[in-house]
Formats: sequence, structure tokens, C-alpha cells
Amino acid sequence: MDTARIAVVGAGVVGLSTAVCISKLVPQCSVTIISDKFTPDTTSDVAAGMLIPHTYPDTPIHTQKQWFRETFNHLFAIANSAEAGDAGVHLVSGIKGSGGWMLTRRIDDLWELHPSFDIVVNCSGLGSRQLAGDSKIFPVRGQVLQVQAPWVEHFIRDGSGLTYIYPGMSHVTLGGTRQKGDWNLSPDAENSREILSRCCALEPSLHRACNIREKVGLRPYRPGVRLQTELLARDGRRLPVVHHYGHGSGGISVHWGTALEAARLVSECVHALRTPIPKSKL
Repeated sequence: MDTARIAVVGAGVVGLSTAVCISKLVPQCSVTIISDKFTPDTTSDVAAGMLIPHTYPDTPIHTQKQWFRETFNHLFAIANSAEAGDAGVHLVSGIKGSGGWMLTRRIDDLWELHPSFDIVVNCSGLGSRQLAGDSKIFPVRGQVLQVQAPWVEHFIRDGSGLTYIYPGMSHVTLGGTRQKGDWNLSPDAENSREILSRCCALEPSLHRACNIREKVGLRPYRPGVRLQTELLARDGRRLPVVHHYGHGSGGISVHWGTALEAARLVSECVHALRTPIPKSKL
């Protein structure tokens, strides 16, 4: 196997960062990102994108700290580079610059990617309920408002973190909601009124905000991020799958650290595929 053909399923921040890390760390490979949705239509596009540590009950604390530290260092380097102004599209440009491919396609079964690909990386988030049969992952609905308020230059957040005002490059994000088990992707007018009221209580000048847009995303919650290799087998054929999903609302905070770990798992899979199986002398 000269070139390892790797498919990354999912095009949110986790899928894109994983594809970039694989391209950087795994020699002689081709990477294809496959998803039915790309930016600006992913859950990651709805997120406010704040770097705030999150906790995962099923993940050791030292591992969580490492993921956050690696992600912080990566983003801090970008913030201090010439690419800072384009940081919002850095991951997409990174994978394209590494010779990667983008394919718009809905995947109903990971096995359908065999034999076109040697290894599959599952970064499908909530899609893993179907693709991986994982009943531990569930949605936590988040609704936000994206508004024009260029005079807002500081981040404001209440103690619970439910109400927040986060200025970005092109708009200010006002939030939010945490609705467990809610799959509804349609904006709720009452949610919007409550969000605006709570945010105006923290920053009264937001009464003057204009061009208000409602956005909804479903956070892929799980007791712990799943970073694990699974070997699918059918009729004597095998397909290595690296699972990388379940970040909940902490995807932005740990995405680079977990992507590095996923890339290491992929590297192990590539090494195993390239290692000849000893023949029996019997």
C-alpha cells in the first residue's frame, strides 16, 4: 500500500482539524472529508467559539488538560501570526493546502466507504447514534442570536454561562439555551425573546442591535469524548475505523488536542496495514 486512502466523515471543527492533523502527521496518505453539510451549515458555525475549559466525566482530568493545553497553544500561535485575520477559515484552507479533498455526500453506513478507502475516521457527532450505534450520545439544543453591534468589544458572561455576549469578527453572538434531548433545529421565537432580554439586562446598549439572525445548533453530548479504534469486519474483509466524536459544547476548546490524538490512532492503523502478516510455516 503506497498511499493510505483516509476518509474523514464530518466537516465541523472536529472533522476539519482531524483532517489537517492527519495530513501533517501521517506520511503518504490522501485525505477526503465527506459530509452532507459544510460551512456555513454545520453546528460549529452556530457556536460562539469561545475557548473555555469543559469537563467530561468519563475522561481523566490529566487527559482533558492536555487536550486543552494543545488547543490553546495552537490557537494562540494563530492569533499571533499573519493568519490571525483569517483564523475563522484556517482549518478549511489548511486541509485544501495539504492536497485534501471535499466530498458532499450523506453516509448511512460507514461500511459503504469500503473498499474506496483504507481507513475511516468517524467525526460525525450526533450522526454516531446511527453510524456507530452509540446510544450514549444525545443532543443539547443551543439557540443563539447573531446581531450587528460593533460597539460591543468585550466578552460578557453570567455565572452559569447560560447568558453570554461574545463579539466576533463580523457579528456579536448572544446566547443561549441548553435543551437536553431536543432535536428541533427550527428557531423558537420565545427563546429568542428570552435571550435578547437576558443579554440586554447585562448590556443595555444591545437594545440598539440590528440585523438580528436566529441560529440553532445541536451539541453532541456524551459522558466522554470517544477516541477509539474499531475494526469493522464483513465476509472476511476489514475496515479500520477511528472514532472521534462526543465533544458536546467543548469542541472549540479541545478540538486540536483531540485531533492530534485521533491522528496518532490513524497512524497506528496505517502502520498495521503496511506491516506484512507473517506467514505460517506449518
